[in-house]
Amino acid sequence: MTPRERILIALNRRKPDRVPLEIKMTLGTFEKFKEKTGCTDFRSYFNMDFREVEFNEPHKINDFSGYFSNLPAEAIITEWGIARIPGSMPNYHRKISPLSKITSIKEIEEYPFPDFKANYRHQHLEKEVEGYHQGGLAAVAFMEMTIFERAWRIRGMENFMIDMISNQDIAKVLLDRITEISLFMVRRFAESDVDVIKLGDDIGTQEAMIMHPDMWRRWLKPRLAKVIRVAKRIKPEVLIYYHTDGFIEPVIPDLIEIGVDVLNPVQPECMDPVKLKKKYGSRLSFWGTIGTQTTMPFGMPDEVRGVVKHMIETVGRSGGLLIAPTHVLEPDVPWENILAFVDAVNDYGYY
Repeated sequence: MTPRERILIALNRRKPDRVPLEIKMTLGTFEKFKEKTGCTDFRSYFNMDFREVEFNEPHKINDFSGYFSNLPAEAIITEWGIARIPGSMPNYHRKISPLSKITSIKEIEEYPFPDFKANYRHQHLEKEVEGYHQGGLAAVAFMEMTIFERAWRIRGMENFMIDMISNQDIAKVLLDRITEISLFMVRRFAESDVDVIKLGDDIGTQEAMIMHPDMWRRWLKPRLAKVIRVAKRIKPEVLIYYHTDGFIEPVIPDLIEIGVDVLNPVQPECMDPVKLKKKYGSRLSFWGTIGTQTTMPFGMPDEVRGVVKHMIETVGRSGGLLIAPTHVLEPDVPWENILAFVDAVNDYGYY
């Protein structure tokens, strides 16, 4: 069975030869990986069955200087105009939102959103996907932060949550503009013949959703549904993966309804993966399930192995599981636990 076949069979809720896995690392953990292994390609080293494809970076970032004042010299401005001020670790930073002080729709309409339609940003996709397929690998498109996270990062979380109640014209125009960009991106990914499209917006906290489920259904569900429809109209068999951290149980049936095939990361600290498998396993696959708040940093290697075995035997029963830590592995995750995770998948993951 090729890696691509394994991914497609597993995520279509059938039994492959073994459970596929994923590992993601912060820069600090990657440095540890290189030191321990002498290798620079952790995806090949850990036998991951897919590779991600993305739009190319812009040649030039638009001028956002008029949206900020007194930024520190170390601040980085993204192509979406969000200022990032580095924190104590490379993957932590403080965000400053460029549209935090706007009062009119016109200011959104004049905002210099990034241009993803330029040919150089996406003309490589077909060739890159074909190359992965020829090598037997699945091609996975990265398009997380699809709508909601882009909106609140541009507007500011508190501002945008208020907008959805009190400044609804501003919320609508901003969401529609971001959705328009996402529609183009998802179309190009589907045209390039990717196997999985990673969509996502964090809409959950540890114990509840960020917003009432009805607010999500009003503002975000129809726009996400439109993005998924475009992808499936172009390539009906493409698998739609949806990422959100935290507790989101009230809207899982809605996600299935609009075409989500795979739920990620299924944080065991927030939701019970085994319960979700029993309830939705005939309609939904799961990608993740191994806690990065608990098991990976704080468990002993034998505990990691035990949790992996349990998830494979329950959530992975009859297929429908790509097992992974639920977030990037931070430097405080012991190297022995990373090896225990991989070894356990190799030992227990065969059907």
